[in-house]
Amino acid sequence: MAKTTIKRPSEGEGAEEIRRAGSESVGNKGTISRREMLQALAAAGGAALIGSSTEAFAEGKFSGWPDRRGMLTDLTECVGCRTCEKACNQANKLPEPSVPFDEKSVFEQKRRPTASAYTVVNRYSELKSPVSPMYRKVQCNHCNEPSCASACPVNAYKKTPEGSVLYNADVCFGCRYCMVACPFYVPAYDYDSALQPKIVKCTLCYGRIIKGGIPACAEACPSGAVTFGKRSDLIKLARNKIQKNSKRYLEHIYGEYEVGGTSWLYISGVPFEQMDFPAALPEKPLVEQTKGFLSAVPLVLTMWPALLTMCYAATRNKEGKE
Repeated sequence: MAKTTIKRPSEGEGAEEIRRAGSESVGNKGTISRREMLQALAAAGGAALIGSSTEAFAEGKFSGWPDRRGMLTDLTECVGCRTCEKACNQANKLPEPSVPFDEKSVFEQKRRPTASAYTVVNRYSELKSPVSPMYRKVQCNHCNEPSCASACPVNAYKKTPEGSVLYNADVCFGCRYCMVACPFYVPAYDYDSALQPKIVKCTLCYGRIIKGGIPACAEACPSGAVTFGKRSDLIKLARNKIQKNSKRYLEHIYGEYEVGGTSWLYISGVPFEQMDFPAALPEKPLVEQTKGFLSAVPLVLTMWPALLTMCYAATRNKEGKE
């Protein structure tokens, strides 16, 4: 897989042009003309667009890292015990939930992963299925070619050879493009920390995997609904289950091809859209849809801060005269 690289203009002639125009106009004339401001903005925009450079992830189906790991969730085996939620909570040292893990009233509403819950389980009762009710475990799907990484202007995300998609809070500046780019609506923003807000999500228990262990949710699952292993082996296991019991399963492995494939796979007895899985996703990665974010990033980082500085200076000068 080709690595996403972002080349951002450092200060750039565009930003310098704005600062120079601002300092000269305010310092020498006391006012900033509309024409001078537009000229400065044009210079900044052109320099930013010319200076930007992005290498997108390779398009098509991801074929690299054949030994990458993954998870297979058999939705017909999940019993809704929420043991996986508890194990994830403990493994990641997350705060205790407001609703205890053995409390079933939590299923009265559909939930999404949050800053304090990297995985959640939802119940679906009114389905025409051999198994009822059915439960869906929700977490980061660890895409083969993650759109969150292609949308991130500072490379805060990376896809590891082991299969995990990891996030580096140290370089993140909080733009939250990843939250918009994710086709599964997974990344959550931690608003509780006023000084260090960050994106949080499932890591596929990367720290355990690289030490030869398995993710906490798979280890704790009492029904065998969650299986950890090589992604290629999990696909074989899923196909074997489907072939042996065609009445129980749909002939569809969700995540095998969706958006270029994911490390988290699912098999089910009912159409996935009935359990709130995003439907009709393309087989190609969503890189093309996220390129638009990247083309605008240099403008945001170089032009707008300087523009706001100019506006502030002009306003302050006007107030001083009054």
